[in-house]
Amino acid sequence: MIFEVHRYKCRYLRAPDQVKLYDELGRAAHDRHCGKPVVAGVGETGEVDSYTHIVAYETAADRLRRREALMKDPEWQAFMRASRDAGNILSREIHVLRAASFFGK
Repeated sequence: MIFEVHRYKCRYLRAPDQVKLYDELGRAAHDRHCGKPVVAGVGETGEVDSYTHIVAYETAADRLRRREALMKDPEWQAFMRASRDAGNILSREIHVLRAASFFGK
């Protein structure tokens, strides 16, 4: 199993706005192609103007196939345009992690 971690650094006090935008315009398409996130949360300490989204995939090939389908979805493309136009996000980091041998035990 692998995990794809998206971390968004948002403008001051705008992380909740970005989460709302995702929920209203992007979540259905994302869930349809990639499955529900393992974690979706807004920073409470440290970088409080941040949003983290973690999705689990079976393999790297599974991730690639699902992400390619998502990127072709018109609903997702509309969300990405709305997200860009809203200007809530300052930066984004994506990390792919492989599950540790003891994960899930």
